[in-house]
Amino acid sequence: MSARGGIDLGGTKIEAVVVDETNNVLGTARHPTPIDGGPQAVADELTAALNEAALHAGLEPSGLLGVGVGSPGVVDPETGAVSTARNLSDWEGTFELGASLRSSLGTPVRVGNDVQVATDAEFELGAGKPYESLLGVFWGTGVGGGLILAGQPWLGRGGAAEIGHMVVKQDGARCPCGRRGCMEAYAGRAALEARARKRADKGEKTRLFKLMEERGRERLTSGVWQRALDHGDQLARELLDEAVRALGVGIASAQNLLDVEAVVIGGGMGVRFGQQFADRIAEAMMPHVFNDAHPPAVHVAALGDLGGAIGASLLVRNGSRH
Repeated sequence: MSARGGIDLGGTKIEAVVVDETNNVLGTARHPTPIDGGPQAVADELTAALNEAALHAGLEPSGLLGVGVGSPGVVDPETGAVSTARNLSDWEGTFELGASLRSSLGTPVRVGNDVQVATDAEFELGAGKPYESLLGVFWGTGVGGGLILAGQPWLGRGGAAEIGHMVVKQDGARCPCGRRGCMEAYAGRAALEARARKRADKGEKTRLFKLMEERGRERLTSGVWQRALDHGDQLARELLDEAVRALGVGIASAQNLLDVEAVVIGGGMGVRFGQQFADRIAEAMMPHVFNDAHPPAVHVAALGDLGGAIGASLLVRNGSRH
């Protein structure tokens, strides 16, 4: 069997796919990411999502060539262990995610960084195909990055492309990582929600939390933010304007260092807001781009919500069954 599984583990949702040898999607499933129960609850939900995607494809997980997983945090690609996944609830220390999933799915499992595998997918199959150098910026619960330089992924020593932790304001807002002034502190969905709640608690008017309840959500998802914008919510607009400015400053700083050909904006927020916001981010970059005669192209991730899961499936190739 040459079909492969791929799972994208996000802060609010899990996307699972089964693809054939030419990366056509045979089956999909989307599950919410557990907000309690720690790593084992997350692993159980990943298993359930992949089982559902395989069922839709008419296959058994044990019959797949393997399953790739894109996970936040620091990933050991050799063992599949994941640590410091701060955008996942109750994830403390290191968890042997690969081994847990191998046991529950009955097939080989490989784990990679969620944003790098999504960037790899855009480079190979999506918006990055025309380019040899690429910066992926995945705007979701946090803000993650992935790098392609000279046609190859650049991982550094395992911590490369953490663009969400570019400092955009010295001694600025507290980031979920515990440091101050990071881009993610102004643009990440989790940080945006915390800031919105703080301002609402002080009496500012907003429909964000009412819309969240109406949609049966427990968090301010990208869809809730979009609906708030559609309703002309002033607080939502102010916070997202600030997020765009932070993204512009941080991406421009990365561009001044790397001078890549293109930037691809993905993630739940990036895909939801689409090319209009990508254009706004490109505009916010320009005052800070040193080589302003040759700015990078800025695209929305072409593979959409499934890009991370498809990218994860690329971790499993013919001959990798070991």
